[in-house]
Amino acid sequence: MNFLVDLIMKTILDTLYLTGMIILVGFILGFLRDQSMGNFQRSFGFKAVAVTAVIGVPIHEMSHAIFCLIFGHKIKKMVLLQKRDENGVLGYVSHAYNPNSVYQQAGNFFIGIAPIFGGISTIIALMYIMIPKTYNEFINISLNNLNVTKISQGAIEVILNSYINLIKIIFSTKNFGNPYFILFLFLAICISAHISLSTADIKGASKGLLIIFLLILVVNVFGFSRFVMAESILKYNIVLIGFLIVSLIFSSITYLVSLLLSLIKSNII
Repeated sequence: MNFLVDLIMKTILDTLYLTGMIILVGFILGFLRDQSMGNFQRSFGFKAVAVTAVIGVPIHEMSHAIFCLIFGHKIKKMVLLQKRDENGVLGYVSHAYNPNSVYQQAGNFFIGIAPIFGGISTIIALMYIMIPKTYNEFINISLNNLNVTKISQGAIEVILNSYINLIKIIFSTKNFGNPYFILFLFLAICISAHISLSTADIKGASKGLLIIFLLILVVNVFGFSRFVMAESILKYNIVLIGFLIVSLIFSSITYLVSLLLSLIKSNII
């Protein structure tokens, strides 16, 4: 009985190590998006949302589509951008998969969360093209953080301080004097406004998460998990945090911009 309890607890922890940070950030992004969209609506109506949707929604939907292809799902229909329907849907990807394929079932999780990584990758690519010096700083910070080999208060402080410095670099006065940065910031805000997951995305991802849990359970039953070093899991999460931090930074900026516009419209400022 103790073996079974220990096995389940270990599997839960391993699943959290693999997906927990993504799920946590996903919920934070969802909250920021809801607040931002509400503020945009209150300030300039749906037109403000539509401006961000022209850029953000196609990237959101293409992210789903790319992961559908990676995991062997059949894309039945893809609408990159449409007039808002009665449910508020601006775009969608309809796909089908083989329910007998464990790979395709597990893929539902990654297809569901795809917009987070698609949005982040696009923002980082734009950073590389439009503000390369800031991109280089981001890469250097990410590589330096990989030197962390164990979690400690000192290591956490180093990682946090590195990303605080990244924020200072991104929003430096020098960058604000660069017209390419202003364009980058506009595009990043549009992407971030639609980077979070819809209810349908979360529902699809939850199906895949269950399969991932069961796969990890099987791995633990046969003892294969002992071949996965704790340091490798740590480095995976450090890299993951580096990417997710980018989404949190620009989603937070999107929220602050939307809040400022809302306050100006309300004559509070």
